[in-house]
Amino acid sequence: MPANNNDRIERVAVVAAAKNGAIGKDGWMPWHLPEDLKRFKALTLGKPMIMGRVTFEAIGKPLPKRTTIVVTRDKDWTFDHENVRVCHDIESAIALADQIAAKDNVNEVIIAGGAQIYKLAMPYTTRYELTEVHADIDGDAFLDPLPAEKWQETARATVNNPDGPDYSFVTLNRIRVTS
Repeated sequence: MPANNNDRIERVAVVAAAKNGAIGKDGWMPWHLPEDLKRFKALTLGKPMIMGRVTFEAIGKPLPKRTTIVVTRDKDWTFDHENVRVCHDIESAIALADQIAAKDNVNEVIIAGGAQIYKLAMPYTTRYELTEVHADIDGDAFLDPLPAEKWQETARATVNNPDGPDYSFVTLNRIRVTS
């Protein structure tokens, strides 16, 4: 796993995924789960967040009370806002997020998607806060499978949803290899 120069900072991927791994369709989530949105807000408030440009543009504006680090390959892309930074690779985004977390005295950096960012950030990620949607959903963006030998489930709360698919809030911690 790439070095974390500040061992007290966790890198937490916050993501909702269907049974088939779908996380997005046409630039947005293919479901409406208000409790998941509330959980996302609670998990991310006050913490630096890393997300891809497409995800950032789908949201449409910076989220309040969070510094957003947008990762894009487009060297000309800019966004003029005091709480938005732009990086052109995941390594510089992780380094910047770690610096901001340390400066702000918070112990978590949030990985907020989309699919390419989750994939690029996986080697750096120490925890997943996953909303497992209990259905196969039509999507065009997918979360790569999380290898069971690398992740340990430490919490699960299932929600019976009368207005759509049932889902579970799941916490997965990276299994640390000790020598």
